[in-house]
Amino acid sequence: MKKIKSTNPELVSLIRSLRKKTRESEAKIWRAVANYLSQSRQRRITVNLSKLNRYTETGETVVVPGKVLGAGKINHSLNVAAFTFSQQARSKILKSKGKYMSIPELMDKNPKGSGVKIIG
Repeated sequence: MKKIKSTNPELVSLIRSLRKKTRESEAKIWRAVANYLSQSRQRRITVNLSKLNRYTETGETVVVPGKVLGAGKINHSLNVAAFTFSQQARSKILKSKGKYMSIPELMDKNPKGSGVKIIG
């Protein structure tokens, strides 16, 4: 298990709840997300909407263990969960008739993590 390097209490709490959910539901996807989030800030993932548009299809659910930025266009509806979103990314996701949510919301809706892709 990786040591948590962050001093952000919200991030530390999220990593702990991801690890707890992994033990409870035996879903390895939440452990992978926790490991990505426990990296240093410099190595944390940032993804543009253009990348999400390229590697996803209509109606998919993806999780980004980091930040979603608003560069690029999104042509189809998509459910995106991430640690943080830029304002521009939020508005573009909503314009494409998609949904954005936090990672804990996604864990509550889909505890097993089935059908969820990690993009990063």
